[in-house]
Parts: sequence; C-alpha cells; structure tokens
Amino acid sequence: MNKILSVLTVCGLLAMSCQKQTLSNSTSLTSDINADGTNPNITGRRCGSYEVLEQQLKNDPSLAAKMNAIEDFTTRFQQNASMNRLVNGVIVIPVVVNVLYQTAAQNISLAQIQSQIAVLNADYAATNADYSLTPSIFQSVRSGNTNIQFVLDTVIRKSTTTSSWSTNDAMKKSPKGIAPTSPTTKLNMWCCNLGGGILGYAQFPGGSSATDGVVIDDNAFGSTGTVTAPYNKGRTATHEVGHWLNLRHIWGDANCGNDLVGDTPLHNAANYGCPAAGTKSTCTGTPVMMTMNYMDYTDDACMYIFTLGQKTRMQALFATGGSRVSFAQP
Repeated sequence: MNKILSVLTVCGLLAMSCQKQTLSNSTSLTSDINADGTNPNITGRRCGSYEVLEQQLKNDPSLAAKMNAIEDFTTRFQQNASMNRLVNGVIVIPVVVNVLYQTAAQNISLAQIQSQIAVLNADYAATNADYSLTPSIFQSVRSGNTNIQFVLDTVIRKSTTTSSWSTNDAMKKSPKGIAPTSPTTKLNMWCCNLGGGILGYAQFPGGSSATDGVVIDDNAFGSTGTVTAPYNKGRTATHEVGHWLNLRHIWGDANCGNDLVGDTPLHNAANYGCPAAGTKSTCTGTPVMMTMNYMDYTDDACMYIFTLGQKTRMQALFATGGSRVSFAQP
C-alpha cells in the first residue's frame, strides 16, 4: 500500500475514537458498510474521528511525512531483529492519570484507576485469563508477552464545570483541562465524561507532545467502580493504548483494508458484540476473522489477544531511532 495514501485515508490515524453505545450480542458484517469499514446500522464501538485527523493534517502539513518516516523505520525494524531493545528486558511506562470531574461519580476512585493499570499489564503480558480462549487457528500467532509494562506514576484530579468533552483535545489544555505531564517520558491518560457517544480515543506516534496520550470515558475506565457493561473489563484502554503504540484497527479502516500487520487476517469491516467462533470475512480467500483481537470493535469480554506482528510494531517504537525511544531510557 502506498504509505502516504494510507496516512491520508485511514480513519483516525492520529486520534482514533470509539463510541459507547449498546448492542445485542451479535456481530456486524457485510451489508451497508461505510468506506471506513464501520456499519451505520450497528451500534457499538465506532471510529468517529476522521474529521479530527483531517484537521490535524491541515494544521500540521508535516504530519503525514512524520508518520511515513515512522512506518519506514518500523519496516526496517521488522527486517533487522538486532535493532530490538527488548531482548533481555522490558519497557516500563509510567502512567499519569488525569481525572476531570463535574460530579462525585466522575471523580473515580484510586481503586478504579489501579484496576485499569492491572488490566493493561495483564493484557500486554498475555496473562489475562481469557487469553487461553484463543481459537486453535490463531494460537501460533498470539503475541505472548509484549514486554511492555505500565506503572501508575501519579493521579491528578481537577473539578470542572464542563459537563462533557469531545475529541478536540480540550481536556488536555488549560484552563479547563489538565496539560500533560512529561509527555515524552510518561503516558498521559485522561479520564472524563466524553460526549457524543465517544468511548475513547488516542493519538498516534508522530503527533504533538502537547496532546499526546489517551482519553477514556469515565464509565469505561478500569474494571470496577463506575464502569458499565459491555465496556467494563478495561479493554477500551487496551485498545486505545494499542493505537498510542502504533497499532491500526484490524480491518484497516476500509473494506478489506490494510492494518500494516502480516499475521492478522483480512477483515471486511469492524466486528461488534461477541461474534460466533469461526466468523469469516468476505475478503479474498474468505479468511476466518480474528474478532478476539484487541484492535477490533468487539465487546470487552470478547477481545483478548494481540499478535506477534502487532508486538513487533509496538516494540519498534522503543528501538534506537524509534518514535517513542525516550520512554525506553533509564
């Protein structure tokens, strides 16, 4: 795929967002699919930030070139295993959680925040209990431990009169929001009440450090407290941190699109709810879809693996010359 074209057409490359809507326990499939691979007739996680991407590209004409450079580096990393900094160790990422609240319920507890860190560590280490549910067809390409860990650094809380937030990054800016703390060495996460049905969104590598990080709705943050099913197992953050670590949606944000990973099957579209085992796409070869991958749109209870190819993309960020190598420094 032509890389500059992919940067301009993939939905939400810099600010992926998902919507918090209800859904019966079924899947999206082939009819009436939008150009970005979502289905307008199905409610569930949805990308809603193509407009954000367009605005960011307009504001920063150099952005597409930066993202293409990251892709070039990732390709070289995939072809040269000696570039891997993680052979004998792990990357430990400090996490700053910025809580913006208007109501007492939105001021989520420390226990709820800690539950989210625990989910991230389990999912990225492949120690999550549901990892064992992986169908046999995909067991050989499961990521195993990505060697990326997360540790809670600090919690910053701020009372606000803002009743809901959008994807315009206002929660990341003073005076209403909270500016990121040390964004070149710490992952900043914002927990707030997202409006417009938005569940969460993330900024990809290559964007401005002033807005770098992940935003999660307070009712989808962690696995206890105020979380609401079917987004009550902390997988919204697993998905969004995946974007922050340079992973695309598994369907490539297009009908049978390219997620830039070699070991994920072609998906004709996003999947929702909890699809039946063995669900096939309508793409060339009609492969069985990896609906349990964290980068699909299925419910929290039905996503539980990354792949080896996705692991390699994430690790490339921390190699010498990688876009997030500053996080790998002592």
